[in-house]
Parts: sequence; structure tokens; C-alpha cells
Amino acid sequence: MPIFPARFRPLLFALIMSAFMSLLMSGVITFINTGMDAGFVWRWLRAWVVAWVVAFPLISIIAPLAHRLTDRLIRP
Repeated sequence: MPIFPARFRPLLFALIMSAFMSLLMSGVITFINTGMDAGFVWRWLRAWVVAWVVAFPLISIIAPLAHRLTDRLIRP
């Protein structure tokens, strides 16, 4: 049951990919740098917000380039 028109696919992809990647990477990096303690979740969420604000526009720009590069590297 699609919700969005196809023209929003690139933007929606960037939104979802940036949310997942920044959430996972900020969690790993926060854990490596500070360890697991009572304040971990709050440090992680704060780091995630900063990471997501950076990741979303970057993925919006880089994803089309990555798709084109991948197309060049794949043999038809």
C-alpha cells in the first residue's frame, strides 16, 4: 500500500538511509568512545541527532553519484 508518489523516492530513500546509518554508526562510535553506562542512551541520541542532520543532506547528494558509479561498474 504505497503512501508517497514515485517522485519522492530519492528524498524518501535519503531520509530512511540517513536515519538508519547515522543511528547505527553513532551508537557504535558512542559505545567505543564512552562505554555502556547509565548515560549511554542519552549520549547516543544526542550524537545521533547531530549525525543525522549531517547525513541526510550528504546522502541526498551522494546517493545519485553512487548509483551512477555502481551502474558503470556492473556489467550488463
